[in-house]
Amino acid sequence: MTATYQVLVDDMKAMGIGQVFGLMSDDTAVFATALDNSGIRLYGARHENNAIAMAEGYSYATGGLGVAVIGRGPATANGLHAATYASRSGSKVLIISGEAAVPSGAVNTLGPDYKGFNAVGVLGAAGIRTFVASSPDTARGALADAAAAAMQGGAAALLLPVNVQLADMDLAKAPPPAGLKPPRPPAAPRPQAIEAAAALLRQSRKPLILAGLGAHRAGAKAEIEQLADRIGALLATSARGKDMFRGHPANLGIVGSFSHSAARRLIDQADCVLVFGAGLNILTMSFGNSLPKVPLIQVDAERSHIGRWYPADVAVAGDAKLAAQALLDALPPGSNADRPFRSEETLKFLADFDIARDFEPANTPRTVDPRALGVALEKLLPPCRNLVYDAGNFLGIVPYLSVPGPGYFKFTSDFASIGLGFGTALGVAKARPDETTVLVIGDGGFLMTMGELETVVREDLPLVIVLMNDCAYGAELHFLKMRELPVAKSVFPDVDYAPIAEAFGFQATTVRTLDDLAKLAPLLAKPEGPIFLDCKLNAAVAAPFMSEFHEFETRKH
Repeated sequence: MTATYQVLVDDMKAMGIGQVFGLMSDDTAVFATALDNSGIRLYGARHENNAIAMAEGYSYATGGLGVAVIGRGPATANGLHAATYASRSGSKVLIISGEAAVPSGAVNTLGPDYKGFNAVGVLGAAGIRTFVASSPDTARGALADAAAAAMQGGAAALLLPVNVQLADMDLAKAPPPAGLKPPRPPAAPRPQAIEAAAALLRQSRKPLILAGLGAHRAGAKAEIEQLADRIGALLATSARGKDMFRGHPANLGIVGSFSHSAARRLIDQADCVLVFGAGLNILTMSFGNSLPKVPLIQVDAERSHIGRWYPADVAVAGDAKLAAQALLDALPPGSNADRPFRSEETLKFLADFDIARDFEPANTPRTVDPRALGVALEKLLPPCRNLVYDAGNFLGIVPYLSVPGPGYFKFTSDFASIGLGFGTALGVAKARPDETTVLVIGDGGFLMTMGELETVVREDLPLVIVLMNDCAYGAELHFLKMRELPVAKSVFPDVDYAPIAEAFGFQATTVRTLDDLAKLAPLLAKPEGPIFLDCKLNAAVAAPFMSEFHEFETRKH
């Protein structure tokens, strides 16, 4: 006979889990300690939301399973924000929480359960698949089922009642479950769909290929570039597919709310759009205005994603890499002899374009323009970097900071919220300790999660924090301005956060001018230890998508 919690720990180790993220509670303390004693490293956070976000960031960076261990009741409620985010992100996240003891059958109890919480109901309502270990005999199977569900993408939760954890398990009645199923093989598209797409592309003079994170995860970059070269297409990505085609002479960068002027000018000329693994959400589509009204072919591994947010004229359900290869086979060399998008004039226009000249800097004596800050950081930070973004008006910086490819770029706005970037960045930093991880976060999101400064130092996680400090809730400030309403409640005092970070053990500096930033060049070129930059922004600079939101909300539907 072995304690159930120890059997589950051994099963997790057999699954190949080497680390978990968490915030222990009295109902998971024994389990968490057993994990750490077994060699499964427990990285402790200061809030349940951040523990779950750490697991999501780790999963995103590794492609494997990220595990968070938290308590029951108020702890589960605390983590609901990040659990919903993890569920929507598509990353593989297993949330293990405590649960109230399974009733013993006694009529009377010692008093109310102050931690009482319908976790199954609440998590289920949030769309999170939930499994309960209702007895020692079922605990191993519940763990295996929850892990298998998480490996399908999105969050799954395992609830461990306290008395079940501590009870002895009869291993004869609970044999080890089968191992995790391997991921399903990529699905090839139907030949009929490929031929329908090829027929449109044969007629196109100015095709545009748009790729998203799904194309990156399918490993389709080389095939898509080869297809673009064959048919004379320009290349672009969604925000989540950022920099997939960086360095290609026909690369336009991001489509939509983060597009630069050169991309917008050429995208408007396209006569056909071919989409690989991109959801075509509101930011990619600039609320329906980023792409011309031309035939659109959408390729996606999930049939339900095609046409979900924007109409598709030809649907190709299948793996992006296999679909791109099939289109190459259907479109032999010479399929598009008229290639104006690959003319010498067009390619020179793209080669000469400098995004740093795409705006007029609005620096002040005590604040910097966020776009100018991005241009400067692009040159100062190590080129091999992971960028993790919280959410807010400061996301206007996205086009100005490059990454080696989509796997190095992380949005945390799947729940349209602020405050999830810090935890996610910690998970990414743990997964990639030999690379520089940069967290770009606003002062609003930072103040929600500032306690994790201690986690960075305690767990020795390599991180550069760029605080985009406009002393405001920036998005709300601009929404109010656009409605000509008072903004006082969205504006805050100019607090210097650098000394606070320094007290936790960071190398910290306040940046009010580009000259202040330039002095940090040696520090940023090769970061050693945690670094914190409190960058004071000109709050008058609105991200382009702010006006798009405003126009959309005031549009008559």
